[in-house]
Amino acid sequence: MNKGILTVLLLIVSNTFMTFAWYGHLKFGQMNWFKNLSLVAIIFISWGIALFEYSFQVPANRIGFKENGGPFDLWQLKVIQEVITLTVFTAFTIIFFKNETFRMNHLIGFCFLVVAVYFIFKK
Repeated sequence: MNKGILTVLLLIVSNTFMTFAWYGHLKFGQMNWFKNLSLVAIIFISWGIALFEYSFQVPANRIGFKENGGPFDLWQLKVIQEVITLTVFTAFTIIFFKNETFRMNHLIGFCFLVVAVYFIFKK
């Protein structure tokens, strides 16, 4: 498989785990069994989820990094990761948090991120 595509796929999986680790507990807090957990327990659960995030994120960056034979420099890897993070976060929020609204200012901000990607990849 192409290293660029593999890098992006691994980053998507990584960011899915990251989003659940960082924000999932806000939704899980609505479940009875989760309400009684202490903050420390929730932190440990999030750390456990984040372990899976790192299991995909570290290989993605190693495979994708130009100095390891990948197609991306460090700046490009970071911008790709940020765009993926916001895309995954947006899908997560729309699916799991029905009371949150995706507004025009969010769309405009994302368009600026696409412009940022253009300039980061411009030679």
